[in-house]
Amino acid sequence: MALTKLIPKIFYADIAVGLKFFTEGLGFEQTYNDESLYIVERDEILLLLVIDEELGKADRPEIRIETDDIQAIYQEIKTNHPELLHPNLNYIKNQPWGLREFAVLDPTTVCVIFQQTID
Repeated sequence: MALTKLIPKIFYADIAVGLKFFTEGLGFEQTYNDESLYIVERDEILLLLVIDEELGKADRPEIRIETDDIQAIYQEIKTNHPELLHPNLNYIKNQPWGLREFAVLDPTTVCVIFQQTID
């Protein structure tokens, strides 16, 4: 038996904010939607965006996405949507725990950290 994928669910009071952040800002494609559930995907990453007025205002999640080319994803975001870069980690930083990281932040403070293992 193996665990093969983690699929985060992110709640938004205003789903348009989440859709804009992930599709326009981070290059995900919306692959499904109904009255309250939206699925966005990019490469092997799948996220569930859900409309929920109450939970959309609660503590906002931090999500980590591993990549095999952190420089390319950083350059893509910095070039096309530099306003999304997190003010506290808006550059690629080598962390003492063996990862290269940078972060982006949506208007509701959902934080996405992109990471790559330091070889």
